[in-house]
Amino acid sequence: MIFGGGGDLTRRKLLPALYNLHVDRQLPSPLAIVGVGRKDFTDDAYRQFAREGVQEHSRRPIDQAVWSDFAARLFFVKSDLGEPNALTSLGARLDTIEHERGLPGNRVYYLAIPPDLIVPIIDQLKRARFIGPSDRGPYARVIVEKPVGSDLESARRTNDAVAQVFEERQTFRIDHYLGKETVQNILVLRFANSFFEPFFNQKYIDHVQITVAEEEGIGGRASYYDHAGALRDIVQNHLLQVLALVAMEPPFSLDADVVRDEKLEVIYALRPLAGDSVDGHVVRAQYEGYLQEPGVDPQSRTETYVALQVFIDNWRWAGVPFFMRTGKRLPKRASEVLVQFKEVPPVLFNRDVKRPLEPNVLAIRIQPDEGFALRISSKVPGAGLTVTPVDMDFDYCSAFRATSPEAYERLILDVLAGDATLFMRRDAVEAAWRWVTPILERWSEPGASPVVPYGPGTWGPPEADRLIGAVGRTWRPV
Repeated sequence: MIFGGGGDLTRRKLLPALYNLHVDRQLPSPLAIVGVGRKDFTDDAYRQFAREGVQEHSRRPIDQAVWSDFAARLFFVKSDLGEPNALTSLGARLDTIEHERGLPGNRVYYLAIPPDLIVPIIDQLKRARFIGPSDRGPYARVIVEKPVGSDLESARRTNDAVAQVFEERQTFRIDHYLGKETVQNILVLRFANSFFEPFFNQKYIDHVQITVAEEEGIGGRASYYDHAGALRDIVQNHLLQVLALVAMEPPFSLDADVVRDEKLEVIYALRPLAGDSVDGHVVRAQYEGYLQEPGVDPQSRTETYVALQVFIDNWRWAGVPFFMRTGKRLPKRASEVLVQFKEVPPVLFNRDVKRPLEPNVLAIRIQPDEGFALRISSKVPGAGLTVTPVDMDFDYCSAFRATSPEAYERLILDVLAGDATLFMRRDAVEAAWRWVTPILERWSEPGASPVVPYGPGTWGPPEADRLIGAVGRTWRPV
């Protein structure tokens, strides 16, 4: 069941993902996909809605025979999710679908809805008795889209409401970034190659840069984005989750909770930013023209760009600065992790102080050109002894001659399998909010640093360059 089944997320991401899983024969059979929402769809109209979404957003073209079989699994139930008894008519329809298709009663509830509807829908699921005891009979699982809350207090309220109905092992808090192939490959890169892991520490790493850049503006998301901003929308979840994967200790197994325990330790070890320290370590900015976007408050101080300098206070990373940045209306859409190694000593090939050797860099490209590159120094062919940087580059598409599955494909499949490894646990969500909330509180104070402007199509304001330049580093090209 997809609550918000007629919405933009469902059309662009969820239905195309389900279709591709069907093409790959990875969905269980029998299966029904039931959209629930305010739109006045018949089943046939919903199937046409789904077809248009798949045609426009699927990584594969539609195969008519495959589509016909997939479309037969699609159903729609009209319901105003904001009404107190929105699920009254839903139970009978679900019973009918399950009986006609021979389904055992296992249900996955996907909450593809605005954050303010999560608690009411969870409460209605409880009152409508859709969720039986988890220790016997068919299973029930719930998928909660990020962001979970807008600060620590609201995140706790949301988690409390979910916990009254679903146990933690039934709850899947989804962050689609964790489903991307290259994000998953960070663990493989670090722990399946003997020559990387020994160098991932303060002895060899100078600093780390993590960038999530978006080329487009806010589009039609003003009602959400103008209340959220880049810190809540990207930093609290995407960036901190990627940071945790880059910096975590080796887990002793790939069990979901073992991996998530190690990631959580990184969030706990983040040096707190509060009060005046926020002003010196965080830059917030807004692209020129944002205030003229439809639906945006003309007096809005919402940030569309954030740059941060953070430290992880543990033995592995003590003293190593991590720089994170994200923004809208930047030059291109790209997500990348850059691990810069320390410079070689100024001897042998690095004696020229005017032209020092470039340090080694490991670049992990999360999107759009998935892969990674390792920059090393090499001798230029010829009689002289000239050293220049060269890249050893790995590209997913070229190496495997196939397009990577979309993140939602992997994540939906993991929910069906009951594997929570790539999903956020309650304590991790609240730990992230506990670290981010003091920044939000500082920004709400009268003496806080201002929201500075930056030009669309640039890499952010000069203040972001000064932030990283103050400690002798520069943003590397993405």
